[in-house]
Parts: sequence; C-alpha cells; structure tokens
Amino acid sequence: MARPFSPLPLYLASAYSLLAIYGSLYPLTDWRHSGAPLTAFLGNEWPRYTTTFDIAINVGAYLPLGFLWVAALRQRLTPLAAVGAAVLIGTTISLGMEVLQNFLPSRVPSNLDLACNAMGALAGALAGAVWGRSMLDGGRLDSLRRRWFVAGKMPDAGLLLIWLWLLTQFNPDTLLFGNGSLRSLLDVPAPLDYSAGSFVRIEAAIVGAHTLAIALIVSLLARPWHPGLAPGIVGAGLAAKSFALLLMMHGSAGLAWATPGSVGGLVTGLLLWFLATPLQPRWQRALAALALLVATTLVNIAPENPYLAHTYQTWNPGQFLNFHGLTQLASNLWPFLALPWLILTRTDNEL
Repeated sequence: MARPFSPLPLYLASAYSLLAIYGSLYPLTDWRHSGAPLTAFLGNEWPRYTTTFDIAINVGAYLPLGFLWVAALRQRLTPLAAVGAAVLIGTTISLGMEVLQNFLPSRVPSNLDLACNAMGALAGALAGAVWGRSMLDGGRLDSLRRRWFVAGKMPDAGLLLIWLWLLTQFNPDTLLFGNGSLRSLLDVPAPLDYSAGSFVRIEAAIVGAHTLAIALIVSLLARPWHPGLAPGIVGAGLAAKSFALLLMMHGSAGLAWATPGSVGGLVTGLLLWFLATPLQPRWQRALAALALLVATTLVNIAPENPYLAHTYQTWNPGQFLNFHGLTQLASNLWPFLALPWLILTRTDNEL
C-alpha cells in the first residue's frame, strides 16, 4: 500500500517563503512612497557597486526556496511542471518584494537582485528535481526521517519547529537559546537593571529551561531507540550559534556564547532532560510547555546584556540584512509556535 503524501516539504516551503518575504521587507518601518514608478528599477543599468559576494548572497537566498517548492509540488506535478511552478513562485515573490521596497527608505529595489533571486530559484528547483525526491515517500531523507522520528502530520509540524529552532540560532544578537523576546517588537525597555550576579543567574535559568524544552520536544518526536537525537539537536544549535558569532565577529568570538551562566544552564537543562525521559509522554509535554513558558518569561524581563549591546553596535548587518530579519522574526515567534504544538499534540501514547 502506498504511503500518504508527506506534508513536510509543503510546510518547509511555505515557512521559508514567509520568512523570505519578511526578510526582504525588514525592518518594516517608516513606510512611504518616493514617487518613482514602482517598476522603474526593472530598466535600471547594472549597479555601479556590486560584488561577487552580493550576487552569491542573493542567489543563495532563493536556492532553498526553489528546492523546497519542487519537493512539495512534485507530489502532485510532473518534475518539469514542478520546476516551472517553483521558479514562477520564487520569481513572483522576489518581484513583489522588490516592488514593495520602493516604500521602504532603508531598502533599494534592484533588477540585479531580482535576476539573482530568479537564478537562485531556478538552480534550487533543478536541484530539487534531481534530489528533492529524497524528501518524499521512499526517498533517502524520507526513509531516514521515518527511522528516526514518528510519522504523522503533527510530527511533521514538530520537525518544522525543530528546523525553525535551528534557524533561530543563526541570530547573533540574542542570548544563547534566548528566543521569544517581544521587547524589540513592542519597543519596551528592560524592566530589570543589570548586575553581574543576577544576570548570570537569569541567563542560566533561561538557557537551562530552553534546553530542557527543546530536548523534550525532540524526545517526543524521536523513535524510542534513538535517545541521542535530543542532545544531537542541542549540539547542532550550539554549532549554528558559534557559526553566527564567527561571522559577526570576523572569526574572533565563535564561543562568545559560552559564558558561565549559559554553560551552567546548558548542563542543568540536559541533566533535567535525562531525568525526565522516563516520564510518560503527556508529562514530558507538560514539562516542556512549562519550561518554555519560564524561559520566554525570563527572556522578556532579563536586563540588557551590555556585552551583546556593545557587540551589536560594532556589527552592521549590511549584506546580511535580509537574513538577519528572517532569523530575528523566527527567534521572536518560535516559543509562541511551539506552545500550541505542545498543547495540540495527542496524548494517547503520543503521536
């Protein structure tokens, strides 16, 4: 009997598209129309100041979009039709974003960016036609996913949450695992004053509670005979954070996250996860939700970290503005997506 179509590629393609839209319009402030025709940029000459790095970034940003849409669409379409549809989706999104950038003083619409995004979508779509099948029924990635994780629509949504969580770790201007901050969105100052001792304790509590939450979520999704997946995902998050810091600090501070508070919280969180693994799944879910609520609350009341504030003042997102906006949005919203998933997931022997 053929297995039902997996919605995971569609979840991933839709999520990446929404994040790409947000990243292209970030920071979404001071909207106004300059008066120039909205499509005038299409006839502009080649930009005077363009680097190979700029072109590579714009091509690379739309590679995953083309790949994921082909993987999602080829469950219903022929490979050729899926490639065409994926390129059309990517080009349409890019064109729409370039047009809307006319209304953002901090952004400049560019025909070169549009061309590079379209090329990236095409390259990703062609790669998806060759390798995208691996994500679907019977493919290698799909088989690996079924061996490691339980099957079903809710588990697929949970895997999307894990993917988004890993993406949040590429945001360099947050504490380690410091997702869920609404202060930047609401422009609210920190309610607590900074002191070294209290900050270490709050940082340890944030990291510990969030580590416990993400490790329990992975355990709820993992097959019983793969207990190492949870620490493995946590380790992947640390690697992503280190990479982001290396990029931001020009190779000098990849382990800047390894403060006494964060290391202590990390060890405590993993220890609590290990002690919680014998619990029934419903209790693991409840504990994960409680830990996530604690971590998110503390993130929003924690004092400003002067080290991060100084670091961010010296870092200009510049060429990474789109990606920075994308990771920042994912970081801000992630706990508020994970909590409903924990509430809605079934309780009878889990998933």
